[in-house]
Amino acid sequence: MTDASATPTPRRARVRAPQLTGKGGWLNTGDKQYSLADLRGRIVILDFWTFCCINCLHVLDELRELEEKHRDTVVIIGVHSPKFVHEAEHQAVVDAVERYGVEHPVLDDPELATWKQYAVRAWPTLVVIDPEGYVVAQHAGEGHAHAIERLVAELETEHAAKGTLRRGDGPYVAPEPEPTVLRFPGKALALPSGNFLVSDTTRHQLVELAADGDTVVRRIGQGDRGMTDSTWVRARFKEPQGLVLLPDGAVAVADTGNHVIRRFDPESGRVTTLAGTGYQWMQGEPTSGPAREVSLSSPWDVAWWQDKLWIAMAGVHQLWAYDPATDTVAVTAGTTNEGLVDGPGPEAWFAQPSGLAATPDRLWLADSETSALRWVDVEGVVHTAVGTGLFDFGHRDGAAEQALLQHPLGVTALPDGSVAISDTYNHALRRYDPATGEVTTLATDLREPSDAVLVGDEILVVESARHRLTRLRLPEEAVRVESVAHRTQRAATEVAPGELELDVIFQAPTGQKLDTRYGPSTRLLVSATPPELLITGEGAGTDLNRTLTLNEAVTEGVLHVSAMAASCDDDPANEYPACHVHQQDWGVPVRLTEGATDRLPLVLAGMDDRDNRDGRDNQDA
Repeated sequence: MTDASATPTPRRARVRAPQLTGKGGWLNTGDKQYSLADLRGRIVILDFWTFCCINCLHVLDELRELEEKHRDTVVIIGVHSPKFVHEAEHQAVVDAVERYGVEHPVLDDPELATWKQYAVRAWPTLVVIDPEGYVVAQHAGEGHAHAIERLVAELETEHAAKGTLRRGDGPYVAPEPEPTVLRFPGKALALPSGNFLVSDTTRHQLVELAADGDTVVRRIGQGDRGMTDSTWVRARFKEPQGLVLLPDGAVAVADTGNHVIRRFDPESGRVTTLAGTGYQWMQGEPTSGPAREVSLSSPWDVAWWQDKLWIAMAGVHQLWAYDPATDTVAVTAGTTNEGLVDGPGPEAWFAQPSGLAATPDRLWLADSETSALRWVDVEGVVHTAVGTGLFDFGHRDGAAEQALLQHPLGVTALPDGSVAISDTYNHALRRYDPATGEVTTLATDLREPSDAVLVGDEILVVESARHRLTRLRLPEEAVRVESVAHRTQRAATEVAPGELELDVIFQAPTGQKLDTRYGPSTRLLVSATPPELLITGEGAGTDLNRTLTLNEAVTEGVLHVSAMAASCDDDPANEYPACHVHQQDWGVPVRLTEGATDRLPLVLAGMDDRDNRDGRDNQDA
């Protein structure tokens, strides 16, 4: 007999979850291997991520609170699905799990087997599996933690009543810590004293080293995640990265995980906040204004140029600048769209700019996701020296037009006008000479170099994955490396030429609705590489559904789709409802094939009911 007054069980689509397979095996489980059957009775959240992806790092942060709050009912499993060749190396995944403080099991899936089983199309993607082993929701991109929190609460209530919820400790087993002086350091800086300052990223500290680059002088920061302005002993950082000397002798610090720029005074030892609110910038928020009233997004590096502090804003694919004369910040280049487009700053596209170096007439930048070396001239126009786009990378020397890098994170100006590139995923130090247009290799057998500092006729390289600074002599003649070229290994989606229905699925979380108080609450931007792939359908609009016309003369390419939706609490009595922005960028490789599908569904949040209608489990309908 049922209680007529009880809250009805929510009606939702459910699809049997495919098994979890990955050639690299499991991490953070004490060497134990798991199947979905082992997790029956728990709410499972699959986080499809890859460690190059800044949005994936944002989601790791978003999930921490949920992970702690529901530790006895929820099991989060990271499914590592590589984009770059280096990310398919097992040891690189092991390093990344520690580097970013991942405190849940991770399945290493170098061949994208589980990615394909779950029909994932973008990093990051979150899939929620109920205690009976059914997929009940999928979310792509950032900003979904609140929606998943509500769904988890519903599933806990529903399955506790059904007797299908199993509480208890999860499968996470913490790895043993390694006793090294530095742990995955990010960037380094030569101080006027002759010492070096290093961002010890994984330990959330700055470390001052003596001139030998090895002996610790002092550690700045308590060593745990946080944001505290105080003395060098009491201050707290969160995954700090870039460092640069300011004209007054202080150091600007890109405090990446806190989404702020900090100021460290080596003389007094004080740490203060220069710019940012401590909250991540989201679409629709101000892009200029008083420095500590405007939010930033994962600032990765900083440089002093043209009397301003320039910021590589990796989290939103832009360059920003802090102006000390007015104590303000503003966007200087980039649209927030991810890609490689040159031109005037407001029209340019970047993809996770992660390294900066200033010379009098150029601001050099390592644009990591396009495996590119870019530069900005004094007029604010963006140029590309090396790199072609999001999907081509490798290790190839020679003329810059055909040279290849692989996810570089750092760039260093050299005395002769050339630049050294920390070619991170190639484990190499490369050189680009603007005078000759040639790319050469200065050194190999480094391990994830992320920055380099010039010291006389030597260069000090931050070997991030070897947890050290490595001193090299600059060779008179560069090493020549046999060419290796790669493309992103994701299989192309076969679609029919002609009209293609692009359908971005968004279902507002329970208790919320689309926020239409100030006009449309959704945005869709579509483009293609090559541009000729699209006959019609390019550009921006507010409808999440659009008919594209694909050019049958172009056999393959990439559709770039950027979607955003804002939802708010659906309670008329609440004068100030809580609102959330959901956003994601997709780069979908497509191959035009006669007779293939004429619909491309991309799930921003919810379930694609049209695709799942036939396979839906109806037992709780």
